[in-house]
Amino acid sequence: MPHHATRRLLGRSRELEALEQLLRDVRDGRSRVLVLRGEAGVGKSALLARLAERAAPWQTVSAAGVEAESDFAYSALQRLCAPLLCHLDRLPPVQQEALRVAFGLSAGHPPEMLLVGLAVLGLFAEAAAESPLVCLVDDAQCLDLMSQRILAFVGRRLDAESVALVFAERTADGEGTEGFAGLPDLTLRGLADADARALLDGALAAPVDARVRDRIVAETGGNPLALLELPRDLSPVELAFGFAGPGTGPLASRVEDGFRRRVETLPADTRALLLVAAVEPVGDAPLLWHALRLLGIGVEAASAAEAADLISLGAPVRFRHPLVRSAVWRGADAASLRAAHGALAEATDAGRDPDRRAWHRAHAAVGPDEEVAAELERSADRALARGGRAAAAAFLERAAALTPDPKERARRALAAAAAHLAAAVPARVPDLLAAAELGPLDPLQSAHASRLRAKASAMTDPGLGAVQPLLDAAARLMPLDRAAARETCLAAFGAAIWAGRHDESGLRRAAAAARTLPPGDETAGVFLRALVTWTEDGPAAAFPLLARALRSLSRDEDLAVLWPAANAAVELGDLQAWLDITGRAVRFARTTGTLSVLSTALPYRAASLCYAGRFAEARDLLAEAPAAADAAGVATGMVSAALLSAYQGRERPALERIGAMEREGERRGLGRLNGMAACARAALHNGLGNYAAAMEAALRGGEYRDLVVHHWTSAELVEAATRAGRPEVAAPARERLADWGRAGTPWALGAQAVADALTGAPAQAEDRYREAADHFGRGGLGVFEARTRLLYGEWLRRRNRRSDARAELRAAHTAASAMGMEAYAERARRELLATGETVRARTPGPTVLTAQEARIARLAATGRPNAEIGAQLFLSPRTVEWHLRKVFTKLGVSSRREIEGALAGG
Repeated sequence: MPHHATRRLLGRSRELEALEQLLRDVRDGRSRVLVLRGEAGVGKSALLARLAERAAPWQTVSAAGVEAESDFAYSALQRLCAPLLCHLDRLPPVQQEALRVAFGLSAGHPPEMLLVGLAVLGLFAEAAAESPLVCLVDDAQCLDLMSQRILAFVGRRLDAESVALVFAERTADGEGTEGFAGLPDLTLRGLADADARALLDGALAAPVDARVRDRIVAETGGNPLALLELPRDLSPVELAFGFAGPGTGPLASRVEDGFRRRVETLPADTRALLLVAAVEPVGDAPLLWHALRLLGIGVEAASAAEAADLISLGAPVRFRHPLVRSAVWRGADAASLRAAHGALAEATDAGRDPDRRAWHRAHAAVGPDEEVAAELERSADRALARGGRAAAAAFLERAAALTPDPKERARRALAAAAAHLAAAVPARVPDLLAAAELGPLDPLQSAHASRLRAKASAMTDPGLGAVQPLLDAAARLMPLDRAAARETCLAAFGAAIWAGRHDESGLRRAAAAARTLPPGDETAGVFLRALVTWTEDGPAAAFPLLARALRSLSRDEDLAVLWPAANAAVELGDLQAWLDITGRAVRFARTTGTLSVLSTALPYRAASLCYAGRFAEARDLLAEAPAAADAAGVATGMVSAALLSAYQGRERPALERIGAMEREGERRGLGRLNGMAACARAALHNGLGNYAAAMEAALRGGEYRDLVVHHWTSAELVEAATRAGRPEVAAPARERLADWGRAGTPWALGAQAVADALTGAPAQAEDRYREAADHFGRGGLGVFEARTRLLYGEWLRRRNRRSDARAELRAAHTAASAMGMEAYAERARRELLATGETVRARTPGPTVLTAQEARIARLAATGRPNAEIGAQLFLSPRTVEWHLRKVFTKLGVSSRREIEGALAGG
């Protein structure tokens, strides 16, 4: 380790002990992830170097983010994984292909981020099976976007692979990169005064006045690099008798300025050498020397740079500190930068590394250059072929800036905006669209620009602010691309549905706009007509169109219609269709690694399973959702989690989730969240027997007719109002459920029958309860079948038909207990006691399995192999195997076939 790095570890006993503990954990078979955060020069790189030294007997791989390389997809990730690719053939074939395509090792279908992430997770696990693996990533704040996202994903999923993944991230205030939020971190501060003085004294060649020493320590805040570097700018007189005025500006800037002043004292050829090294991002020594020869710079220029302790010209080339690189880069004039890039472009092999050559040529260009712009566009195509949408966007953006022809410049700017949107980076879209609109756009391009702007706005503000821009875009597309216009109008409907009560005219405006569009026979067009009818003529009038749209949904349908299809199924009360659609979506997303689909499909699927009474499966999916939602919104997940908590009857966590939904709905203008929160609150209080509170919540929810939710809320209101002695409040809700019954599905017919039993003539109640239970049973609606049997049993008991009541109440109690509907099970237990039957309160036994182990056990019991379980739960197959061994031990079984019985017995 270099002497200056060793000195910078002075006073870091706490941090060094944390790293030693990390290594002990990895040695013992546990994975560890850590983000070292702190300002420039505080010692992060020195700690990484110490960690690499201590892990020497094991496998160690490393990479560093470089600002100049942040436009290259997977660049840092590929450097980190390169030494491990010998294990690639041990991964499932689909993951092997994803990684090979992402790294440009073979051609193939552009891989989705999730699939690449699972492949990297598996690669780490396979490597660590031989000996512990330590992965070190310096300057993580400069990682390219795909590397950052994938490594953060892997960091959240490492478990029992004997892998250490340690990031060093430069921050100014301890707040790190959003992508690494939630990972375990260790923030490095400046050294304590005594350690700072000791480090400073060891760096000074001459005595220093005590007051000057105190001032240096105070102004550097104990930053080790600053303590070593800032005194270099002080003359002996200043060091001995006084400090030359207070420092100004951020500490990192002052240290960088110090490096820049040192660079300025070097010979011209040495400065040129440092500049070429600074703009060559990967430290490729042969490439560097080739470029220097083209500039007429010989090896003698290196000695002064190395003597100044600024750079190490080995293989690879390394600057002493990233601030040296940035000091050289920022201190150069434009002409020198262009010359350095030009030499590197000429030295780069166009066949072996065309993208870096194009990048250097772009930065060497004095003005617009069509040849370079076209080369950048080809680089963008290659990036897209590897799944690097963010990199493609950066290449296209630079290509547009270098394009001389206004029409071509506008086309490329439009393409760059679309690529940024596809990469889920909407912030750059407005500026690129403004640039595109300066050039001549044909009417279709102009309309597509309007659509991109609306979609970018909807990505950041999916409800209230998204409706009108999408409608305006649809209107512009209508005479030019009718299918795109219908899809855009359908997206506007989605935004209006989410805005809900916060924009009560949104649905009407969307319907009026859709009426002006020519009808389409594609699935999106049928859904659009159904939503228009639902808005203008009421739900019952829309049922035939919704059913037709569901029937037209082919098994290979584009999943862009996932949300209207799922909502159509629930609006009709067709649980089996809802389960089928969401099941297909989840399988598609897992197979292809499509994170954007999975983030929506998982919570939709969880909600459908909840109503089927499959709570354990729903919980498993919601446990996956945070990993899948890294790049997506979480509104749908909030709804599913709150509904599940409400039906479990766990009052405190349910109310916390419901309150969070209400706050989020108000904050983001998502009225649908407020409607769902009211429905969940009513279901919770009905289960607990708090009927007045349930009625109040259901009334609040029913103030606006939210798609799907209004049926659920009406059903809760009928039960709450009748049990609270307010039949007049229940009557309008009963009429709405009678309309729902016209859909003819088991859910709708069952809900209508329950409402009739609760509010109709007593002579008909018994038959209607039985009919409702039969409808719900046929529809697979376990939650509502159990609730109906409970209501029926309560009705029978009040009529002193105790024997009949016991049969229904026992069935309700058994079903509710098995599903985990704790509040409803307790209601059934109390009613059974009132009939004279002794029923012990259900006391959950000791938790044998952890939540993760239980999820793995349930999947293993179905016969799924470890690789499939790992892909579903975002774990490596080796972690699945490790958990299964613990499951077998805890349950006392020896095979997967025995797991189901052991779980049922527990």
